[in-house]
Amino acid sequence: MTPISGRGCAQGFGVGFLIAASLADLANAGAVGQSLWPTAVLLLVGLTAVLWPPRLRPTWFTPQLRTAVPALLSALYTVGALVSGRADLFGPGETAILLCLLFIAARDCPPRSAVACGLLDLVALLATPVRHSHSLGGADGGETLAFMVVGLALAGLVAGLAAYLRSLDYRRTVAVADTRREERVAIAADLHDFVAHHVTGILVQTQVARMMATSRPDDLDPVLEGIERAATEALASMRRTVGVLRDTGEEADRRPVGDLAGIAGLTEGFASPVQKATLHHDPAVPYDLPHEVQAAAFRVVQEALTNVRRHAADADEITVQVRYDAGHLRVSVTDDGHGGTQLPAAAHGGGFGLIGLKERVTALGGDLHAGPRAGAGWEVRAVFPPGVR
Repeated sequence: MTPISGRGCAQGFGVGFLIAASLADLANAGAVGQSLWPTAVLLLVGLTAVLWPPRLRPTWFTPQLRTAVPALLSALYTVGALVSGRADLFGPGETAILLCLLFIAARDCPPRSAVACGLLDLVALLATPVRHSHSLGGADGGETLAFMVVGLALAGLVAGLAAYLRSLDYRRTVAVADTRREERVAIAADLHDFVAHHVTGILVQTQVARMMATSRPDDLDPVLEGIERAATEALASMRRTVGVLRDTGEEADRRPVGDLAGIAGLTEGFASPVQKATLHHDPAVPYDLPHEVQAAAFRVVQEALTNVRRHAADADEITVQVRYDAGHLRVSVTDDGHGGTQLPAAAHGGGFGLIGLKERVTALGGDLHAGPRAGAGWEVRAVFPPGVR
């Protein structure tokens, strides 16, 4: 058997109470000789508005319509009783339904409609005790006023609860929107860091292949192989990014897209016949560092190598160092270029890669430096503090 949740029990109790209270209204009306059909129609319309399941509710049955029509019928019923002088009662069923409609108006109606529908429900609720003054020989005004004060207090509690829950819904919506925006920014960073890296490599190696086509045609195969590998990796990165966005129900590929172990392949894939890339990896560097630290270190190397391709195509030697000194993880990329590049202007990037990288590193308590080296060349260096483990 499937266990019944607390929420299901509360919903069942509420439905049972509304139906029982409505039957009590009908019984009371019949006991004093009151016509049953107006009360039955009013209660049926109200119960339909409150209890119609959301999954079966048509689109035209909006919260405004649900809350306004029963309240309007109740108000018209009260006016009719006063004009005709009939002895009509009000009971717990109608009161409970109007309170539920007030809750729906304050919780679910659009802001402008919520005020109008809520006021209509409140007026209908406070008007029902007026019928009592004309029923069973009449009642004094003090009793009617007491009923109205109690109704006003109940309406305040219900409206306050609905407004509080509505504020929670709003904050939840804002939090979800902020999370989605942050995810979009993260995905944009992934596209920049991975796809742009590979595409820039394709562009650079294509230029190398064109230069070698006439002077060194026999050495073209390694360059073409590098172009093929970079294109394959770019497609794989795009598939991973799109896979995160797709809702397929299948287990998505959540493997880390970059870590310390991946720096070796990153450096090796960067090398070309005209540029030498060397990795100095300290054996003391632990591989059990937190994934966010490893991913940040990987991104530092990736962004630095991408910038070498974009801005220092004349560099002959690039050195990547990964060291672990006194608990500090140190990652650096240096080149001996002078800033010469033949890439098109569109391939130079907008300068936002290092800005995003600095935010990522400093968020982990680290420090990022990017600037010219003494003599010639450029250096990108990141230091992560001892508390990263």
